[in-house]
Amino acid sequence: MMTMTTTRRRTTTITMPMMMMMMTLMMLITTMTTITMLLVIVTIMLLLLLMTMLLLMMRWRRRSRTRTRTRATTTTTTTTTTTTTTTTTTTTTTTTTTTTMMMMMMMMMMMMMMMMMMMTMTMTMMMIMMMMMMMMMMMMMMMMMMMMMMMMMMMMMMMMMMTIMMMMMI
Repeated sequence: MMTMTTTRRRTTTITMPMMMMMMTLMMLITTMTTITMLLVIVTIMLLLLLMTMLLLMMRWRRRSRTRTRTRATTTTTTTTTTTTTTTTTTTTTTTTTTTTMMMMMMMMMMMMMMMMMMMTMTMTMMMIMMMMMMMMMMMMMMMMMMMMMMMMMMMMMMMMMMTIMMMMMI
């Protein structure tokens, strides 16, 4: 951009719109990724808050019950059951969140690769890289098949986004 001076007007006229297009594409990619990341983070935070609230409520109820009732056997049983349930739920949530975060990181990496390609490489190289990315996406999809339906939906959305981006590129 900086090297092309006013002397070469033709080159500037050709390159300027191209650069603009690239910039717009990059902006779109970044915005999409950021939005998805934010959504995921928000969902995780909400889940955590809900869990904490539930735990607090359970504890409060337990305390009130113990104060009112004199029987100790009933209280002990209830506490044990509640603790087990809470632990299981927490473990599941953590696993799901970790998987999602990993997926998002992978996506971010792919997006960065795409940006790099846009900036530097030729058309043939771009096509090869696109094929590679598609393969990666397929692999990720297979992994998700093992995981959960919600994750699958998210991946499908991402796949759609990627396809749209490819269409735009070509």
